[in-house]
Amino acid sequence: MGIKPSYIKSLGTELLAKQRDNFSGSFDENKQQLGKSAVIGSKRVRNRVAGYITRKINTKRHS
Repeated sequence: MGIKPSYIKSLGTELLAKQRDNFSGSFDENKQQLGKSAVIGSKRVRNRVAGYITRKINTKRHS
């Protein structure tokens, strides 16, 4: 695993703060939700943000 760039973290954190109810612990659902709610030009960036959001939600659920 690598270190996430700051733009992935900041975008994911901002989206979680504004639209917490729209995201879940499922990567595929988060990926589809990002396609609807955010304008992200790159599929790779969208997937990385969806992964970051999924990881944040799942780690908060387990702790």
